[in-house]
Amino acid sequence: MILGVYWYFKFPSDLYDFQFFKFYPGYGGHADNPAELTARIQVADIDEFIHQLEKLKSGFNRTYLHLNIDGNQMIITIGDYMLFDFHFQFALEVEELLIKKNAVLVDFSIPFTIQSTKNFPPEREEFKNIEHRFIQMVGSDFRKSNAENYAARIDCNLPLQYKHSLIDDLAQICREENLHVFYYNDFDFKDHCNLMLFFTNGRQRKDSFQKVDINSFGSKVRQLTQKYPLHFGHFGSFKEYPLHGPHAVLIADEEYILNQK
Repeated sequence: MILGVYWYFKFPSDLYDFQFFKFYPGYGGHADNPAELTARIQVADIDEFIHQLEKLKSGFNRTYLHLNIDGNQMIITIGDYMLFDFHFQFALEVEELLIKKNAVLVDFSIPFTIQSTKNFPPEREEFKNIEHRFIQMVGSDFRKSNAENYAARIDCNLPLQYKHSLIDDLAQICREENLHVFYYNDFDFKDHCNLMLFFTNGRQRKDSFQKVDINSFGSKVRQLTQKYPLHFGHFGSFKEYPLHGPHAVLIADEEYILNQK
């Protein structure tokens, strides 16, 4: 599983600039469509271009690429439900190839008849269900450059005297499980504490993305219930809901993740 900074509803403003590709946002809900980067181009030697494009795609095995072909014209689509930095990096490298091949940008209003298609799916891991019900997978609202963030959230409560020791142990688990971001909200009352814990990563680039085994992480968190009088969920009423924070323990690309306002 890849956690971290992604784009779906809006373009990553001020981060990328494309000559050929146009960003089409996802809509979510019943529309349930991926976000896409799409370019309609024309090149002199379409077969040679596809060969070069296929070689380029081999370096981005986590991206989806679809080609619709009509003679020497082509519609190139890169899409997914979460576009990470490496999707946009792939589009930039495709653009470099297009410039090298003297490609021409073609307006989408001109008639186009699909004569053939080529599909290059991403190399996906075997799907695994999340075994631990106390883990919620959550997105965020918009941060810097319209970024969203995909994170694991855990709600829990325990006696206040164990709070800082628990946070230290969770930080160590993060280091072991390839999680570079850990922050939390809290509410202390009497001798007890409610916690809302978030675990994620920063921006996911081609040569530095992080994979997380969410079930391995969850198993280590569950083991902490043997060490502390820790209970999942929140204790008390809405008055004790953990809204104080966020408190960063581990952080990367903070401005794309945390809202300090």
